[in-house]
Amino acid sequence: MSYFRPLFALLPGTPDGASHPQSVRDLGVLQVPSGRLEASDPCVGLGEGLVIDVPPGAYPVFVTVVDFSDTHDGSDLIEAYLSLVVSDAAPVAEVRLFTPEGAGPAGAEGYHGVSVDSGTVAFADAAAIAAYMPPADSNDWYNDVFAPELLDVPDHFPNGAGNVTMPLARAGENVVLSLSGWGDGLFPLLTAHAADGSLLGVHIDLLVVGPSFDENEEHDVNDEPLVAEDPDQ
Repeated sequence: MSYFRPLFALLPGTPDGASHPQSVRDLGVLQVPSGRLEASDPCVGLGEGLVIDVPPGAYPVFVTVVDFSDTHDGSDLIEAYLSLVVSDAAPVAEVRLFTPEGAGPAGAEGYHGVSVDSGTVAFADAAAIAAYMPPADSNDWYNDVFAPELLDVPDHFPNGAGNVTMPLARAGENVVLSLSGWGDGLFPLLTAHAADGSLLGVHIDLLVVGPSFDENEEHDVNDEPLVAEDPDQ
């Protein structure tokens, strides 16, 4: 199903149609050896999120951050997208809402998405979660695993984001996470595709930029998707 909101992910500067400047922060590489990518709230829903198939491999992850400060001085930065790049070999021609196989009706929001209750979103290998994370009932994942990374971030990661090696990892299995913009909610999971349909990336839209879903109620969700243009291209 095509996505009827514009996609501003991974576009630095002020893309055509956007009202605020944004930057793209590198969060390092995510290991996805199983080819089963999970998008979830890592603090309360890791292992229970949406799972999408990608080619097995290791992929760069980025967070797109919007500067809402009046003078664009970086004093009011909000996360807008968490993105995993599968390929940059072609421009984005179509953006689709991800729908899990066999999923029922999407509900009042009109889409299936990543449910967030801790103000945090993440990507991880779904198979690695089961194998290399300690049992949730015997470990406080937020306090013991993720909070130290979010609160004491190395210089090469932006505040509120991190690349965390799973506590029981054997080959660098990890979770890449970010704060979820303005907080909790249900956030669309998107796939970006080239003109030939090949997968270019996976994005969590934190609904920070672009029109609200209420403003788009008059649109058919099967309309042609909107793809924002990079002003530098």
